[in-house]
Amino acid sequence: METPINTLMVEGSIDDQVLEMAQYLETRKGSQGLVAQIKSQFEGEAYDLDSCLREIVNASSALSTAPEREFIPAYNLLIHLVRSSTGLPELLPTILQNLSAPPSTSPINGPALSVHALSTIFNVLPANSPLRYPVFKATLRVVAEHGMYDVLAPQLKNIERWVEEWGSSIAEIRDLYLTIADVAEKAGDADQFYSFLFRTLQSYTPEESTGEEARTIAVRLLKASINLPSCLEFDDIIALDAIQQLSNTDPEAFALLEVFAGGDLEDYEEFNDEHDGWVDDNGIDHSIAFRKIRLLTLASLASSASSRELPYSVIARRLHIPSEEVELWVIDVIRAGLVEGKLSQLNQTFLIHRSTYRSFGKSEWEEVGVRLDNWKASLRNILEVVRGAREQVVAQGGDSVVQTAINGGGNALQVEG
Repeated sequence: METPINTLMVEGSIDDQVLEMAQYLETRKGSQGLVAQIKSQFEGEAYDLDSCLREIVNASSALSTAPEREFIPAYNLLIHLVRSSTGLPELLPTILQNLSAPPSTSPINGPALSVHALSTIFNVLPANSPLRYPVFKATLRVVAEHGMYDVLAPQLKNIERWVEEWGSSIAEIRDLYLTIADVAEKAGDADQFYSFLFRTLQSYTPEESTGEEARTIAVRLLKASINLPSCLEFDDIIALDAIQQLSNTDPEAFALLEVFAGGDLEDYEEFNDEHDGWVDDNGIDHSIAFRKIRLLTLASLASSASSRELPYSVIARRLHIPSEEVELWVIDVIRAGLVEGKLSQLNQTFLIHRSTYRSFGKSEWEEVGVRLDNWKASLRNILEVVRGAREQVVAQGGDSVVQTAINGGGNALQVEG
């Protein structure tokens, strides 16, 4: 939507342009007598340009009957006339309402023509103009009603910057984000649907999070997080106040989220046994959820493996899969970015180089503490070996170089004297 075009090339004086616009509108149905009204304004002693423009805008619905090739030039002239008017905030809603319905003369290209005109209005307004907000909302409505999501998608990266520039209120931002989420959901863009639902819910204060409005969004976000294949981390969502409120209002939904936040495959199967049919009845894609919880279970196994080696047999047992599928699941969890490592077919083990904790609580801190203690103990052992070697050299009375080499986890010393 945003382009570098900030000017419209229209020739003639402003009075000539107003009259030209009036003459064009009069050729369309429902605008008879407009030229005479404008001329009488010109000839009056109290000539008021804004009053003339108001008459023009009130008659501008007639542009919906303009031939396809004339629609954009006509709207360009209208936009040029009103953009510098002091009455633009009052005139703009009528223009936006007119553009919400594509021109009847262009059944195929009409929606694109409306979006084109709306984009022109958006771009001629200053970047920090609050009027850009209603223009963008009007564009969203046309895009949603006519399946033009591909026009909107490239602009979504700019939304946070735009609302900041426009000085939009929290209520306006929520409404905009929620509208975008609805449009993205309708278009099948699960990533943006989840992203804008999350941003919407993130704006709610703890006090607001107890309301029904926040609850409705929270339930949608919870389901979207489980249904989104790429969503494999749940700490951010489960920390939201409105999500926490679901433990009281929607305990089954919250329990399922807890499974994906820190549980495993057995927990998921137990949930389904206790709440038979709940997943399917509440819009959760079981195939996506089942695959995701297996990946998360494998990630948990990797992060909790003290030896940094995970036998195929353990993976097969915990994921409820045949042994011949283990390597495929390990490859998938590596591709998902949850772990790094390599497969040893000879030893039938997965050698873990790096793993990601799904959540970081007390038990994870305790495990870090244990690993740090082991690391310190190893360093102390190395220092004692080096100290002993130096003392031996000093006892022999010679100048020596002590070289410590670590081969395959063992300590070897070479003493040259």
